[in-house]
Amino acid sequence: MAAEKLSPSLPLSIRAPTPATPRPFSLNIPKSTPSPPPSPSPLLQDLICHSSVALPSATESRRPPTTSRKPRLGRHHDPNRGKPWSVDPRVSLRGHQILRSLIDLVSPNLEDILGPLLNPTSDGDPNSLLDDILGIVEGLDFHKRPATALAVFETARRARGDSFFSSSAVVPVVIGIMDRHGQLSNAASLLDDFCNQRCPADVYAYTSLITAYARNERFREAFSVFRQMEEEEIKPTIVTYNIVLNVYGKLFMPWHKIMSLVEVMKTDGISPDRYTYNTLISCCRRGSLHEEAFNLFKEMKSVGLAPDKVTYNALLDVYGKSRKHEEAMAVLRDMDANGFPPSIVTYNSLISAFAKDGILEEAMELKGQMEAMGIQPDVITYTTLISGFEKAGKDELAMRTFEEMERRGCRPNLCTYNALIKMHGNRGKFQDMMNVFEKLRSNGFTPDVVTWNSLLAIFGQNGMDTEVSGIFKEMRKAGFVPERETYNTLISAYSRCGLFNLAMEIYENMLTARIGPDLSTYNALMAALARGKLWQQAEKILEEMKGLKCKPNELTFCSLLHAYANAKELDRMKSVEDHIYAKIIEPRNILFKTLVLVNSKNNLLPEAERAFLELKKRGCSLDITTLNAMVSIYGRRQMVSKVNEILKFMRESGFTPTLSTYNSLINMYSRLGDFERADATLKEIKEKGGRPDLYSYNTVIYAYGKQGRMKDAARIFSELQASGLKPDIVTYNIFVASYVTNSMFVEAIDVIIYMIKHGCRPNDNTYNSVVDGYCKQRRRDEANAFVQDLQQLNPGISKEQVYRLSERLARSTC
Repeated sequence: MAAEKLSPSLPLSIRAPTPATPRPFSLNIPKSTPSPPPSPSPLLQDLICHSSVALPSATESRRPPTTSRKPRLGRHHDPNRGKPWSVDPRVSLRGHQILRSLIDLVSPNLEDILGPLLNPTSDGDPNSLLDDILGIVEGLDFHKRPATALAVFETARRARGDSFFSSSAVVPVVIGIMDRHGQLSNAASLLDDFCNQRCPADVYAYTSLITAYARNERFREAFSVFRQMEEEEIKPTIVTYNIVLNVYGKLFMPWHKIMSLVEVMKTDGISPDRYTYNTLISCCRRGSLHEEAFNLFKEMKSVGLAPDKVTYNALLDVYGKSRKHEEAMAVLRDMDANGFPPSIVTYNSLISAFAKDGILEEAMELKGQMEAMGIQPDVITYTTLISGFEKAGKDELAMRTFEEMERRGCRPNLCTYNALIKMHGNRGKFQDMMNVFEKLRSNGFTPDVVTWNSLLAIFGQNGMDTEVSGIFKEMRKAGFVPERETYNTLISAYSRCGLFNLAMEIYENMLTARIGPDLSTYNALMAALARGKLWQQAEKILEEMKGLKCKPNELTFCSLLHAYANAKELDRMKSVEDHIYAKIIEPRNILFKTLVLVNSKNNLLPEAERAFLELKKRGCSLDITTLNAMVSIYGRRQMVSKVNEILKFMRESGFTPTLSTYNSLINMYSRLGDFERADATLKEIKEKGGRPDLYSYNTVIYAYGKQGRMKDAARIFSELQASGLKPDIVTYNIFVASYVTNSMFVEAIDVIIYMIKHGCRPNDNTYNSVVDGYCKQRRRDEANAFVQDLQQLNPGISKEQVYRLSERLARSTC
């Protein structure tokens, strides 16, 4: 797959206050030393297998570049915003003249033009000279002459030396220009030069550099610059702390580390402002820390800071991501009552919260409500709904929403395409998925980290480990340095492929890259342990999370339930189930959906039905996975009327049947001996654009074989091969058993010869079917002959297998 290199650039400008005097502050907070890479816990050290998989580490990135101050959340505080730009009145007449000359000339000789201004023998005031240079640099940048502006600065540096500029307002402005024009590395080198000359830049320059990295989403480098500031004992300002708190949030730092920085800030005599509180509330989103967010909201009001629209939207977003829908609606009412009518941002946040939790009717009601207020849905509204319908399995509604979006002239963005990629991929429609991927690029978009992570997750959940590795390679070629989310996705993808050791190697590489685990990492590890039936290790991970104050959420307990279910630890599963119903564990909808799944998997019908009814009682919008689980358990018990009830509900509610739905139906019809319905269902999968898997074909072959219709079974076998799938041991064993059941021993043995020839090694079940078939018909001599001729039939058979067959024959009563 071809990949395009990404170079995201988010321009940022900053004007630092002109300092009256140089400000080499000394910090009164303890000096920080670089923290060592996070160490895996004793449990995880036991799980980690050292691997040759090499992922880029944090040390591969360049030294920190420079930035400009990030605009505050909420209202813009620049009094000159919207007014025509003009040269600072402090700029001298000579400075005005030089600026006009430089604007008019195509290739100015800077040495000659700036010479009189920069002459070291001049008796002029140094601060006046700095004002002139600042005005000239800003003026040139305003007139779209950034290269000349930077050349003026370099000429002035050579003439007057770095110490002259190290604490001036010129440096932050220069850093901003470099940032906007893709020269972050030059900005970083600029600050390094000042340090090397023993005249370090001041807090405004460092703050600019931190902001530039943050705006370019290079958060780890922003963090490194802040550490460098601390080492050089440069005292942060309120702006610096606010930006760094935002960086902490983007790096998903543990909550206690974020609050530790706030305490340092307060100890340093700096009180949090509205931006600080807004940033901290926003940081609560990642861990769904709704209690912490509300406490911050109360504290903010108690110190006399009135919440603004940003505050309310951030708090609403936290409640939404925490699935606290009633609280979110209360925030909406509070906003309106306090003079902040809901905006498109507010509604989009609410719609996202409902859609992600599968409450799609309410999400659509909110869309109607905002339209009634004259607020038109935007690309975020539509994309959120598409993602919600996709997650619920309502593909037709997702496509209908996409069509409405295009019909109304709302242009899809990258997130829209990512949602469609996920939808087609999750349905196994890989060709449609790649068509969307190509359309994304043909429409001028470049795949982002979400695109790549979606592809990794899709191929991972389909057990396509080769594709996972290939996508990751392409992702790195495109210039992406893996961040925490990519590592989490890879851990999940490889564990879904059954490559648990490789998943743990990815975790080790994540730690080597100095990226500490967060809640999502632990949840990915829990899910991997669940697939490996390692419930004891899953319990230890849960205890470790609690010890590290990483609060487990509903996904953590979902993985624990799956771990118990996969390991058949039904008593432990029942204990967690009881805690959910007793509300010792907060009873979220997703937990009841998981109870439906795990109880269905273990064929526990009363328990599955109880959880299913609980979901309906709570008014939860059911999703396709939950409905498929009920189809599966009813189908295995041949409860046709119940299955039909679920199917009718799915049709009426707009659900699109998935391969899992069809496979459950094929299995039910096969158990009922209705081979015609099983075959028809297989055809329907193909007619609807789906791709049957081995289970689909094997189950239909079994249905025909059970009725002795071996020609039809052979026809399905041919279709299986034509589809590009490779028959497995189950396929061949079904044929052997079916031929034996119909006393067609010659054909059964021919199948064994065929499978050996095509690289599929027979197992004990293969040979047992033949021996048991002979014995049932009292044909001991032929059974003996079959066992004695096995080494000739299959030279690769082990002596142990022949011995086990001989013992089985000796114990038989034929």
